[in-house]
Amino acid sequence: MATNPIPQFPAGFLWGVSTSAHQIEGAADEREPSVWDAFSAGTGHIKDGSTAAVACDHFHRYPEDVALLRDLGVGAYRFSVSWPRVNSPGGLDFYDRLVDELVAAGVQPVPTLFHWDLPSSLEEAGGWLSRDTAERFAEYAATVAARLGDRIAKWITLNEPAEHTLLGHALGTHAPGKQLMFDALPVAHHQLLGHGLAVRALRAAGITDIGIANSHGPTWPASQEQPDLEAAGFYDLLLNRLFAEPVLLGAYPEGIGELMPGQDIESDLKIISEPLDWYGINYYAPTRVGAPEGEDIEFGGVTIPAELPFTVKEIEGVPTTDFGWPVVPEGLTELLTGFRERYGDRLPPVVITENGCAYEGVDDQERIAYLDGHIRALHRASEAGVDIRGYFVWSLLDNFEWAEGYARRFGLVHVDYSTLARTPKASYRWFQELLRAQR
Repeated sequence: MATNPIPQFPAGFLWGVSTSAHQIEGAADEREPSVWDAFSAGTGHIKDGSTAAVACDHFHRYPEDVALLRDLGVGAYRFSVSWPRVNSPGGLDFYDRLVDELVAAGVQPVPTLFHWDLPSSLEEAGGWLSRDTAERFAEYAATVAARLGDRIAKWITLNEPAEHTLLGHALGTHAPGKQLMFDALPVAHHQLLGHGLAVRALRAAGITDIGIANSHGPTWPASQEQPDLEAAGFYDLLLNRLFAEPVLLGAYPEGIGELMPGQDIESDLKIISEPLDWYGINYYAPTRVGAPEGEDIEFGGVTIPAELPFTVKEIEGVPTTDFGWPVVPEGLTELLTGFRERYGDRLPPVVITENGCAYEGVDDQERIAYLDGHIRALHRASEAGVDIRGYFVWSLLDNFEWAEGYARRFGLVHVDYSTLARTPKASYRWFQELLRAQR
């Protein structure tokens, strides 16, 4: 690991950490059920057979977690609001208490309105396959903003609609477990429409600092042969352009709009492309992609079916995390400078809303090396002219890692799931020192 100091970021740069409601809150019996509750109850869906019924019990232990944030020295905390909890009696009271605690600790609250935990009642009514869910999402956004908007300036609509579409509705490895393949495209459209409608609802509530958290990464062709180039181009369209261009350009990539539901796609795109104050990017790794090989491929805990027109391949010669994900900090610089070149002035200021890695142990030197490398890569992108306003580490706490259960640890703070005791890791202390140096 490099020992020279990380270069200074501009004054006002926002440093933070991220979590999500379903992964840490617990208290499942004090809210409506979500699609993840139903999915976790199914046989074989969660690799260790666990659920998030208790998770980190953040719902009851949030003062302790806010104290960790205060001691860490972050400027902001990105959390998600549980739609099922808001739908329950007294559900918003919890977020009132959390926000008050954060403000008192000098930590800016940054809520994400949807991080995959759709209420089961809405799923039963059609879920994101139904246009009506986008309308309900805007109503929910207005409800939350009316309650919390007096203390919160910065808001996020959706987290990773690409993963929720692909893993939850196309491949079925995440909740709600649908295996629709390309018939899942309406889910993408309705999430993006919900985003745009929520932006309008937040603006109507007086909110002036709004973004989205889309996941992106560079797509590397396995070779310069035409089949590999075509496969990589399709993967890039599916995971990057499909979710960026409607928001940033007001248009779907060529050939995609015709596949989306609705009578007037152009009117929908005007809503989807409501101007944003900043654009959030979750970055973990690039993806190396080649032509399909006629068989299912296991990669990063996900099965890539043979019928998809691409194959995900290993990136050789780089370290990997405990999740098997490649560690490629320079991919972050490439991604950001590439976005600036592709979208020009249509790209608003950027915030890295997630970046992190899964490693075991409290003396987690690998995580320190990972974060050190990626923050330096972020600085290089800034020096290259990308307007970057913030960086959030995933995650504050070890937590329920979706289909992996509790087998993967992304936290700066170790959680003993038998006692729920929190123990700051070496990476927590390292990030604490970095923040002191940046101040």
